[in-house]
Amino acid sequence: MTETKAGEIHSRLAALGAAVPEILLPQSGTDLSKWALVACDQFTQDPGYWNRAKELVAGAPSCLNLIFPEVFLEAEGAADRSRRIQNIRNSMNSYINEGIFAPARHCCVYLERSTPRHPRRRGLVLAVDLERYDWASESRPLIRSTEGTIKERLPSRMEIRRGAALELPHILLLIDDEEDRLIPALGEIARRQGPLYETPLMMDSGSIGGWALDTEEAWALLADGLEGLAARTAPGESPFLFAVGDGNHSLATAKAVWEEYKKVNAGKAALDEHPARWALVELENIYDPGIDFEPIHRVIFGTEPPELLQALSVIESLKCRPDASESRVIRIENLSAAIATASLQPLLDSFAEQRACSMDYIHGEEEVFRLAADPARRAVGLILPPVRKDGLFKTINQGGPLPRKSFSMGDAEEKRFYLECRRLF
Repeated sequence: MTETKAGEIHSRLAALGAAVPEILLPQSGTDLSKWALVACDQFTQDPGYWNRAKELVAGAPSCLNLIFPEVFLEAEGAADRSRRIQNIRNSMNSYINEGIFAPARHCCVYLERSTPRHPRRRGLVLAVDLERYDWASESRPLIRSTEGTIKERLPSRMEIRRGAALELPHILLLIDDEEDRLIPALGEIARRQGPLYETPLMMDSGSIGGWALDTEEAWALLADGLEGLAARTAPGESPFLFAVGDGNHSLATAKAVWEEYKKVNAGKAALDEHPARWALVELENIYDPGIDFEPIHRVIFGTEPPELLQALSVIESLKCRPDASESRVIRIENLSAAIATASLQPLLDSFAEQRACSMDYIHGEEEVFRLAADPARRAVGLILPPVRKDGLFKTINQGGPLPRKSFSMGDAEEKRFYLECRRLF
């Protein structure tokens, strides 16, 4: 590859808010079934899941030592949280210094993931420019949030990322490639050589394989494809290329940490080239057959079904009824074309505030029923209706982000698993 040609391709990608990252993976021989770990924002009401993960890892190198499971984020006091973050910092530094990682590779990574529900889901690990992203509802950048961001959730997450030696992505960005051409075409190139890794994923979560995309041919195809998608922007509209499918608060945290770092270090040489300007993500096509859009259900703690049903009765666009098998679970049917959370979430926020209730967002009906059936929790579960994924980009482009936690890309076990890393600070 000529330096001039490669530089031209990188410039084209940069104009699209994308870059080829420096990927860190564990040395050959590492047990990747213990290294790979589900996203930290899953199983937030199930500390037992994370305790089982700790038992499975059993002291082996693992991303478990490099992330902060959110089930513990609010439950722990400030001192315990600080100790956990310091332990994460120490693990990152020791993994770097003790040779856990192989030499970094300048490449994107083409992924094929199997899940309990789908034999294959394709993805691409790359870096995106945080200067081209803004989560504010009124903004229209190249990279956009699909759901509302809770500003109060950012400071504790910033504390984890600020100054961290490594970045591990659980952010999933979506492209609107209705013909599903780009990522499969990149996969054809990637699979000409052997995989960087292949491994089963813990706790019956499927498997994953990754292939390096490190050639001029692959990068040019990526640039061509993204340029083609960006060119579909209607006259008078701002280009909209990437939508946040998962990890909304993680990407918002990365943006906030970059803005903070940029302000403190204003005027310093090569500031715009600092790794913190970029975020490592997995890119997926919204039309990939392996992606299901699932509703994110709600559980309200500290209330009873009759009073919640009474509050919900004022929303004419929704039909709400107790589940036939569990009276503490309410099933919601959407009677209009609008997404259910548009009218539901403001009411639930008001209900929870007025009655001093707490609320959590749950992936999968089984977990909702488990929580509702526990008498000690005094919980009421809300099962939300299905969410259609076609037209999502158009909806976001016209109206801005949806209410927070409006949809999920699959169940908890199908979420992104940490595997690739990148140097950050």
